[in-house]
Amino acid sequence: MTELLTAAQMRAIEAAAIASGAVTGLELMERAGRGVVEAIFEEWPELRATSHRAVVLCGPGNNGGDGFVVARLLKEWGWEVEVFLYGDPERMPADARVNYERWRGMGEVGDLIAFNAWSQDYDLGIDAVFGTGLTRPIALDVGEKINTIGALPRVVAIDLPSGCCSDSGRIFTVAGEPRNDRSPRCHLTVTFQFRKLGHFTASGPDVCGKVVVTDIGLDEVAAIRQLKGKYDRETQQRPNEAVLVELLQGEAYHADFMPGWSPFSKTSDDHKYSHGHAFILAGPSGRGGAARLSARGALRIGAGVVTVGCPLEALAENAARLDAVMLRVVADGAALEAVLEDARIGVVCLGPGLGTGAREVGLVAAALGVVRAGRPLSLVLDADALTILSREVGLFGALHDGCVLTPHAGEFARLFPDIAERLEAPAVTGPAYSKVDATREAAVRAGCVVLFKGADTVIAAPDGRCAINSAHYDRAAPWLATAGSGDVLAGFIAGLLARGFSAFDAACTGAWLHVECAREFGPGLIAEDLPEMLPAVFRRLGV
Repeated sequence: MTELLTAAQMRAIEAAAIASGAVTGLELMERAGRGVVEAIFEEWPELRATSHRAVVLCGPGNNGGDGFVVARLLKEWGWEVEVFLYGDPERMPADARVNYERWRGMGEVGDLIAFNAWSQDYDLGIDAVFGTGLTRPIALDVGEKINTIGALPRVVAIDLPSGCCSDSGRIFTVAGEPRNDRSPRCHLTVTFQFRKLGHFTASGPDVCGKVVVTDIGLDEVAAIRQLKGKYDRETQQRPNEAVLVELLQGEAYHADFMPGWSPFSKTSDDHKYSHGHAFILAGPSGRGGAARLSARGALRIGAGVVTVGCPLEALAENAARLDAVMLRVVADGAALEAVLEDARIGVVCLGPGLGTGAREVGLVAAALGVVRAGRPLSLVLDADALTILSREVGLFGALHDGCVLTPHAGEFARLFPDIAERLEAPAVTGPAYSKVDATREAAVRAGCVVLFKGADTVIAAPDGRCAINSAHYDRAAPWLATAGSGDVLAGFIAGLLARGFSAFDAACTGAWLHVECAREFGPGLIAEDLPEMLPAVFRRLGV
């Protein structure tokens, strides 16, 4: 598992390490600066060989202290280095002030407001102005000066580009001022020990460039144990902020969702119903493609049996397009209730191409009602089913912990208009309200797992568990933005639920595999290709 931290969590870890006597703040700052220089030379080996020209923009806090260390080390390497400071050096934290004075013994410190990126032929620019500590908008004149380094051939941010909120990835804005939600676009961002939420959400990936984590010698196991041990002493429960956000990225995730025994494996003693029965509800004639995509996804991901339920008039159309997937006529809610008397059906997927008329409202009501009647049943509610839930308060109130909601931004706004409004409001103070905050709040309100789609897909459970499935950086898969890809994702999740995954794990694993399939295929992807990539992904993972 890879944890993502907030700025406050990172400060707590550093403070605990310093308080224990294991390290001093000055030593951490030195390690951070050295880590930045090493990351620069790793990214651009040609810079290591000879001297070059660099400009370092420093701020009034510890991020600026890191910048002064970088300036000193580059100077010692033989570089020409210019440093500009924003703020009063007399008011800098003690460790940052020490490194300011060390630099003053080697070179001058200019006023940031006097900085002009075009006045010198710089090879490298360092943004060490604000980093993770920023909780308010940057003054426009200061922001404009910082942003000018974006014109340089190589730009490096320490921790985060200035102006970007560490906890949300949103760019702070000055209320009422046009065009002030800017942050320098960097080529490389170097952070320390742990990646932060802002590196993977909202505008963070756009402005960070490539993110590199450098080790500054903290005990990661002890640090995470410290954070996970936080709880509310009155309620004896952990607050949401103490439940760390997991990053679903890279093949390391394979070890988390398939440790030892693989739920995807099959033995010679198994039969089709050993691996679950997923029931996919389809819409009227001419609208069945989305449900067929979901069905194919559920079947490919390992559900033993997949059935599509559709109106009688759509039966021939679906039969012509489906072979291994079974068909059942489902005229209305009463018919669905009868179908669900078969206890082998463990999950129902509703929404893709379903429609939003009276029949469809009845289907959603019937699926939710079966659970109220005591029948264990998982539900994936996507697309049109989400529209129905947004209109039918009574149905929304019938959601339960076996449900997974999979909204995109528009559907999320219809389901949770007040939460969406808060998320869309300008970020004028920090920590800014984030997609993680919004999804967690939505999961609590719905009483079930919510998967908020996007390149920064966030999955949250009502108990505070949360994960980000990032399709950014070297895992970017922009070709996933194609019609029907969300329908396949709904099918993946339904298939995993049929296999026995919990709602949260099915949503996380389905989202992760969704991106892996897109990356396996590459550009030119259409939704039909996604399920067909699963065998190759499974082979790569050794399933």
